[in-house]
Amino acid sequence: MLGIDKPALKIAWTVFLFALVGVLVYEARRTLMIFVLALFFSHLLAPLVAFFERTGHKRVPRVVILVVVYVAVLALIVGAIVSVGSRIGEQAASLAVRLSEVMKQQDPLSGLPLPAWAVQFLKDRMGDLEKQVLPIISSAGMQILSGIGSVLYAILIPILSFFFLKDGAAIRKLIVESFARGHQPVVNEIIMDLNLLLAQYIRALVLLAIAAFLFYAGFLSIASVPYAILLAGIAAIFEFIPVVGPLTASAIILLVAAFTSYPHLLWIVIFLVIYRLFQDYVLNPYLMSSGVEVDPLLVLFGVLAGEQIAGIPGMFFSVPVIAALRVLYVRLRRQRLVAE
Repeated sequence: MLGIDKPALKIAWTVFLFALVGVLVYEARRTLMIFVLALFFSHLLAPLVAFFERTGHKRVPRVVILVVVYVAVLALIVGAIVSVGSRIGEQAASLAVRLSEVMKQQDPLSGLPLPAWAVQFLKDRMGDLEKQVLPIISSAGMQILSGIGSVLYAILIPILSFFFLKDGAAIRKLIVESFARGHQPVVNEIIMDLNLLLAQYIRALVLLAIAAFLFYAGFLSIASVPYAILLAGIAAIFEFIPVVGPLTASAIILLVAAFTSYPHLLWIVIFLVIYRLFQDYVLNPYLMSSGVEVDPLLVLFGVLAGEQIAGIPGMFFSVPVIAALRVLYVRLRRQRLVAE
C-alpha cells in the first residue's frame, strides 16, 4: 500500500527508536549518572550487608541491618574526608600559591632536570598552565576545605543505593516478569551476569584506589616529596579512569615534583614504573578476576570515546558499559545457538 516496504519500515522504526533512546539518555545523563553511582555504591556495600545477615540474629530485620551498615560506612567515609580531605585541601591551596609564584619568575623552567625537548614543550604551554590548571587547583582546594561541592549527589546517592539494596530482588523480579515467559530465563541470566560484573568492577576499582593512595602516600612521604598527601589523593582519584587516569596522575606527580625543585625525580620514576607493573600484572588481575574481560585496545577506544561524549564521567563509565554490552552479546548469541 502506497508503495511502502514493510520490512524497510520496521527497520526504520527500530532505528528511530534506538536514536530516540540514545537522545533521551544523553539529555538525562546527569540524572542517570546519579542512579548509576547509587547502583555502584549499593554493590560496594552488598557484601557487608550479606555478611551481617549471615552472622547476625535471624530475628533482626534486614532493614535494621541495612541501617546499621549504612550508618557505620557513612561515618567512616565522613571521618576519612574530614581527616584526609582537609590536608589535601590545604596542600592544594598551598601548591596553587607556589605554582603561581613560580610562573612569575623570568625563566621558571631553567632549573628543571628535564631534557631540552621536555623543557621546550612545557614552555610552549606555560600560558595554558597558568590560565587553566592553577584556577582548578586553587578552587579544588577551597571546595575541599569549605565542604562545597555536589551536596545533592552526596545526599541522593546513599539514599538511592539504600533502596537498591533493600528492594533489589523485587526490582529484578519485576523486570524479568515484564518479558514474555519464554524469554524470562535469558533475561534473568543477563541480569545476574550484569550484577556480578558491576559488583566485581566497582569493588576492584575502590580497592585499587585505596591501594594507590596508601602506596603513593607512603613512598612520597618517606621520600620527602612536597605535597605527598595531595599527590597520593590525585593518584587515587585517577585510578577510576582506565588507562588514561594513571598516566595523567604520574605526569602530574612528576611535574609538581619538578616545579617544586625536588632533587630526586629518578626515584619517583622508578617507583611509578614498579608500582604500575605490580598493579597491572598482580593486583589488578587478582581483583578483577574474570569479571571484566575486555580487550585493552577496546578499553582505550571506550575511554577516548567516553571523554568525547560525556567528559570525565564518560571515561569512568566506558569500561562497564563495554563489558555490559559484551555480556549481552554473549548471552544472546548463546541463546540463539541453543535455539538453532
